Amino acid sequence: MTKGLIGKKLGMTSVFTPDGNYEPVTVIQVGPCAVTQIKTVDNDGYNALQLGFEDKKAENTNKPLKGHFNKSGSSCYAHLREVDIEDPAEYQLGQNIGTDIFTVGEKVDVVGTTKGRGFAGVMKRHGFGGGRKTHGSKCHRIPGSIGCSATPGKVIKGKKMPGHYGLDRQTTRNLQILDIRPEENLILIKGAVPGKSQGVVMIKKVKFANKA
Repeated sequence: MTKGLIGKKLGMTSVFTPDGNYEPVTVIQVGPCAVTQIKTVDNDGYNALQLGFEDKKAENTNKPLKGHFNKSGSSCYAHLREVDIEDPAEYQLGQNIGTDIFTVGEKVDVVGTTKGRGFAGVMKRHGFGGGRKTHGSKCHRIPGSIGCSATPGKVIKGKKMPGHYGLDRQTTRNLQILDIRPEENLILIKGAVPGKSQGVVMIKKVKFANKA
């Protein structure tokens, strides 16, 4: 069975569960993903599928990728990702894979790229409390002292300071699938996932789900 699919984060909302609980969910459009390449141990050293997601105009695709897509007999795709498989013989080039590989109640890992926030200060980037706002203080949002006096006379590597924040690859683990709507290619996942709305994510099956 395929161990993951490519999807697009559409946004967040809330739903009532059959138990009557009101749960926040992230709505993700999952697939359908087309098999654009099948990798095997004999040819590539490992078993995997290359999946394509979201159609792309042929005139906006370069010639090497056009030739690659022609081999699978599929259209051009904007996003390509690899997922592990156990038996390559179960798949064919051009095959579409959808939400049917997941089940309601299953735990999944979601991989995405966090929102880019540019150059940020220590309060936003690291959650510093900030300085006092009264009695003539002029140190409201600055990081404060960063040195170590004469010994060792340098700033320790890894010091929390202002800098670039966001645009990191992040994985949120053990998220529960609350609902699947195959006719719309939608999966509703409990809680938040990394990234902005319309961002591309990977949904992967959990090898060892957290039972706590």
